[in-house]
Order: sequence, then C-alpha cells, then structure tokens
Amino acid sequence: MTAPSTFGLIGLSSEARNLHWLLTNLVEEVPGILSVAVVSSDGLLLLSSDDHRNKEAREALQARGTKRTGPRGSAADLATIVSGIGSLTIGAARLMDFGGVRHTMVAMDEGSLFVMSISDGSLLGVHGSAECDMSVVAYHMALFVGRAGHVLTPELRSELRKSLEDSQTAGSDR
Repeated sequence: MTAPSTFGLIGLSSEARNLHWLLTNLVEEVPGILSVAVVSSDGLLLLSSDDHRNKEAREALQARGTKRTGPRGSAADLATIVSGIGSLTIGAARLMDFGGVRHTMVAMDEGSLFVMSISDGSLLGVHGSAECDMSVVAYHMALFVGRAGHVLTPELRSELRKSLEDSQTAGSDR
C-alpha cells in the first residue's frame, strides 16, 4: 500500500493534520476497513479516508469476484449513510428514553457498517469488509473517538469542511 497523499494538508492547523493522521492510521492499521467518514452533526462530510485506499479495496473485492462494494466509492455516499443511521438511532433512543447513542453496528452478509458518536453530534462511520473482525474495528474506532473527540471543536470542524471543499474544487479543476 502506498502512503496517503499530503495534498490538501498544507496550510492546515496542527489539530487538523493530527486528525488526518489518526484517520489514516485507523484505515491503514485495521484489517478489513474499506472506507471511513467523519460527519458533522448536520450531516456534512468533514474528513474521509484516502480515495486511493478505496480504489484498492474495490479492486481487491472485484478480484475475488465480489460484486457488492458498498457505497459507490464516494465519501459523500458513506457520509450520507452514516448521517442517516445516526439520526435514526438518536430518534429511536429518544423514543425509548434510553439516553444517548454511543455506537451502532450493522452486520450484513458481505460487509459491516459501524457508526460511533464522537462529540457534539459528530459521527465516525466505518464501512468494513465481510472478513473484518467487528470487535477489533469497534475497539479501534473507540480509540479514534477518544483521541479525536476533545479536539473536534467548532473551529476545527469549519477548517476541515473548508479544506474538503477546497480540495474538491481543486480536483474538479484538473
């Protein structure tokens, strides 16, 4: 696997670069993770896994003859799913009067989806392969949340969102 690109990280605060590093580390270190998205409380994508990693994961699944690859390769698709599941589970918890939602796991025949609360309504979403160890993924997500939760301030969310928009604009100009 190649090292992730640093394109788009230049000019970011040290907190934003550290959050990118934590996300890259999560994807690189945990077997079976196909893609990751950090979503704000209003459903906007703040941070996502490297597109190169998603391409490699899709190619590996296709080589095995697996047709279903989950979200269509777009971080925005995963963010939409994570936001929707997050809203649904929060509503369910309110109706049942059981308190806040900490995490949600969806096990499917050919993959898994994990959603975990970070802070102030932000969510971490992970799309995992069928072979991933759900307990290992959940453990590493909890580590990410523990490390990222206290730095994900409104200012950092704004910076991440602007950085993502700038990189998408730069990508469409090529």
